[in-house]
Amino acid sequence: MCGVAVSKKAAFIILVLIVLTPPAWAGANFDLTSVAGGITLTQVGNNYIASFGTMNALGVGTPAAGVTVIPLNNGALYFTNYGLFVHGGLPAGHTGVVTAFASTNFAHPIALVLESCPSNSTCNSSGQYSAMSTNGAAQTSVILPPGVIKGQTVTAGLAIFVPDNNSANAFSGTDSATISFTMTDFTAGTTIETLMLSLNNPSETLQTAVRLTLATATGGLAITPGADFSMNFGTVNGLGFGPSAGLTVVPAAGGVIYSTPYVLQPAFADINSATATIKTFVSTNFAHPAALKLDDAASSPGPYNAIGITAGTATQITSAAANRSSITRFLGLFVSNGNGATAFNGSDGATLTFTLTVP
Repeated sequence: MCGVAVSKKAAFIILVLIVLTPPAWAGANFDLTSVAGGITLTQVGNNYIASFGTMNALGVGTPAAGVTVIPLNNGALYFTNYGLFVHGGLPAGHTGVVTAFASTNFAHPIALVLESCPSNSTCNSSGQYSAMSTNGAAQTSVILPPGVIKGQTVTAGLAIFVPDNNSANAFSGTDSATISFTMTDFTAGTTIETLMLSLNNPSETLQTAVRLTLATATGGLAITPGADFSMNFGTVNGLGFGPSAGLTVVPAAGGVIYSTPYVLQPAFADINSATATIKTFVSTNFAHPAALKLDDAASSPGPYNAIGITAGTATQITSAAANRSSITRFLGLFVSNGNGATAFNGSDGATLTFTLTVP
């Protein structure tokens, strides 16, 4: 009998269990997200922090990264776009809506006003924004009914309106606020989740602001803006012949005055005063001051007074300039009719420096 050798081999099967974990969401059912061109929303636990940076009611200067500023005639609107991503909590066929309110409003709500633009708007103009609710029982709609389905991202707008405030309402400094966002199953009418965004990273900063501009007056010479403003009296003479359009000739001892109206536009915000002072002086005088001189008057007929030629002798235009007012003054160019050693023919120029001072 032959023996048969049976060889036994053990087969080993290795089972590798790979556990795939879902990405970390800020919320279990919806998120706030940063979008291209908007501010950065930083996740902290289940909530977010962000900042609009430094702002002022005149909208001057460069806003923080991701913030756009729209200067208005009563303040400035600083806005940004952000995303809302609905990724859970909705049964098949259901839609979700999102509302928001300032659960912790700014400590200075007159100076800093939260505004919102819903996801069905482009959210790039001031007319699309409105004040955000401060009442949890009557919240502002962000994603409007009938809402969005699960897995959809939409873009909305968030803004801070900085109104003109002076005197007793003036405020400058830092402040912060917190916004609560609530997602609701629109189909079932049930609340799904609430997230919060705190505007404190860093706290918002409100600056004082002062601005003075010049503008063309009706019937006057054109004022051209640029790095500085410019005005051209054209060809003038000591007898007042042939004034350019926009000029009026006023008789004066020893020559004539070519006069034009112009407009001063002062603006200031968050300063403890309701009025400001405007002064001007000839910071660069004519090369031929015996033949040409700059004068100031409150009306076209005059009287005209010589404008100071140093900062210390500056001519005061007004001490009662109101914020965002338009003040019409008359700039006179005196042209001498003298002959002999003081006579001059040719081109010349001068520079006026205006100063707006708010106490």
